[in-house]
Amino acid sequence: MNTAQIERIVVGALATNCYIVPLGAGAAAVVDPGDDADAIVERLEALALRPRCVLLTHGHFDHLAALPPLVSHYAMRGVLLGVAIHGDDAGFLGKGAYEKHCASFRAVAGDASYVDGLWRELPEPSRVLKDGDLVERFTVVHLPGHSAGSVGFYDAAGGVLISGDVLFNCGVGRSDLPESDPAKLEASLLRLFALPPLTRVFPGHGEATSIGREAVYYS
Repeated sequence: MNTAQIERIVVGALATNCYIVPLGAGAAAVVDPGDDADAIVERLEALALRPRCVLLTHGHFDHLAALPPLVSHYAMRGVLLGVAIHGDDAGFLGKGAYEKHCASFRAVAGDASYVDGLWRELPEPSRVLKDGDLVERFTVVHLPGHSAGSVGFYDAAGGVLISGDVLFNCGVGRSDLPESDPAKLEASLLRLFALPPLTRVFPGHGEATSIGREAVYYS
């Protein structure tokens, strides 16, 4: 994969990275539509791309708040977007998701006003992922710790990892949230640092980096 083809859109109050990944023949995957469905649609149209699926690195609300209007927009145009998430975070979608998201934000911010301000009913996942699955051009790498079902989307041939909130540029994911686990996060980071050092890392927040740079920083 040519990393120049990966489009980043920074969305929402928490500056979440949403990625548009071309898949060929005018199709694309949308990764982590955190907010601002209109901006995501506008970028897709500017690139002459039509989304085929939505891939979620994890279930936290700042990474999927735009999912309902995005799915609705394309459904009205005859495009049914598949939504893929790891099984351990699948509860952040569909029935009961509102309570789960509110609990997560209350634990961090003391209230759930961020969720309430953006809330629309979230769809059920159309695909539940597990470690080692292939989804489009990516291999699913289960990386628990930040959340139970955090994953990376890894393209070995292209030397690309979309890491969600597990690994950042000069930083790692927080592990003080509901369903976080510091020991599992540590193990997940060690798994990532075993990837080729030149692997380009596209994180859930902030600028891109590489496995080699972060392995040195973290050590």
